[in-house]
Amino acid sequence: MKLEKIHNPDILTCIANLSSDEVFTPPKIVSDMLDKLPEEIWQNENIKFLDPFSKSGVFLREITKRLIKGLSKKIPKLDRRIDHILKNQVFGLAITELTALLSRRTVYCSKYANGKYSISNFNSIEGNIKFYKYNHSWNSKNLCNFCGVNKEIFERDEQLENYAYSFIHENNLEKLFKMKFDVIIGNPPYQMTDGGHGISAKPIFQLFVEQAKRLNPNYLSMIIPSRWFAGGKGLDDFRKNMLNDQRLKELIDYPKSRDCFPGVDIAGGVCYFLWDKNYKGTCKFTSINSNNKDSLNRKLNENEIFIRDNIGLGIVRKFNENQKFFNEIVLSRKPYGIDTSVRGKNSFFNDSAQLISSGGIGYIKKDLVTNNANLINKYNVYIGKVNPDRGGVNNSKDGKSNVITKVKISGINQVTSETYLVLNSFEKKIQAENCVNFFKTKFVRFLVLLTLSSMNITKSCFQFVPQENFDQDWNDKKLYKKYKLSEKEIEHIENLIKEM
Repeated sequence: MKLEKIHNPDILTCIANLSSDEVFTPPKIVSDMLDKLPEEIWQNENIKFLDPFSKSGVFLREITKRLIKGLSKKIPKLDRRIDHILKNQVFGLAITELTALLSRRTVYCSKYANGKYSISNFNSIEGNIKFYKYNHSWNSKNLCNFCGVNKEIFERDEQLENYAYSFIHENNLEKLFKMKFDVIIGNPPYQMTDGGHGISAKPIFQLFVEQAKRLNPNYLSMIIPSRWFAGGKGLDDFRKNMLNDQRLKELIDYPKSRDCFPGVDIAGGVCYFLWDKNYKGTCKFTSINSNNKDSLNRKLNENEIFIRDNIGLGIVRKFNENQKFFNEIVLSRKPYGIDTSVRGKNSFFNDSAQLISSGGIGYIKKDLVTNNANLINKYNVYIGKVNPDRGGVNNSKDGKSNVITKVKISGINQVTSETYLVLNSFEKKIQAENCVNFFKTKFVRFLVLLTLSSMNITKSCFQFVPQENFDQDWNDKKLYKKYKLSEKEIEHIENLIKEM
């Protein structure tokens, strides 16, 4: 049997697909990140590169490969060229003892830099890929002064990994490095458990970005979770600084993390950026969603909420400055003052109101309605507060999102629990029905999608949904025409939002 083609995969591509505990970067993404750097740096024998959180060594390997090619004329002899690059240009800081060995094996072809099979002749085992053992520094609240993790969880036996990453646990970085780096690049650890899990865990990736900026490199590039777009959970200051930093030259966003890290789900997606110390201007923002790629030069701080959809941003810009939006009229949390846990009695009794809750229909005393009691005698349009698509990012086969699954009307003498969000109230039932049809449109659900960053739909998620006259019925065709959407914009919405 003749083999027409033999598949010989890159071992670091295989490692990248193993687990989401430590997110290893696929070589293709590393290559894409390095492509953003100026071409001339690969011909400069004095440029110094640092990966301060090396895991597999893939960044250092790909950098070395480019320098080997770029410096071929300046240093013609291959063994001398490799020795120069590895000793003078490529540096790494491993996050654990194990990743230090793995990184050295990747870059030096030996887990010991001075070993028999090392491709460069170092005088030490570590070479220029080092691991420093650090301990957390606990304060009076039993939290680490550097990364903020809980002492109860992370104070461990010396033989166990404590995840006190040296790069963010050292005030005086000269102890770690006695040189200036021109390029800092890599994929930092994303979070530390604080008793929660997943997106509820404590983010720490922002600490690595901020520490890297203190080293004042010429270029900084990191791949991090996109959840910082929305702030929250200790990310508000980081978000503000990033969106207002005009040195942020490029930002590449993957709303679905699997498009970047195959087999790995990271809520909210991931992104990588290029920060250029000498640049000042707009940012080239690129969104990569499945096979769709769209780029736009823009100010990242244009809106209160960062819109990560370039076509969506163009649609939002169509609204005039006098337009009123639904976030002004959607009721806040607990529209009637009734907790999610309240169920009510099974049958009607005097002076009761019908309660709609996640447990079904029940009856409660009207005096339990402590908020917006005047709405009991109106027709109120409501939805569930939970978004079914995990922050608006849907991983279904067709790639389309629901955003909102059901829009309903509560009638006279009906109220809803905290489980639901009340969108609008009407005297006439036909107006409420027209409002329901409005919120069922793909156009409106797309505008809500632009704001979503978690599973919860809140009042602020309606800041781009225009207020309309509900004496008339609405559908997508009418809305597309009113707001003068182009064929490309209509197609974009149709491809993203499911029929309801």
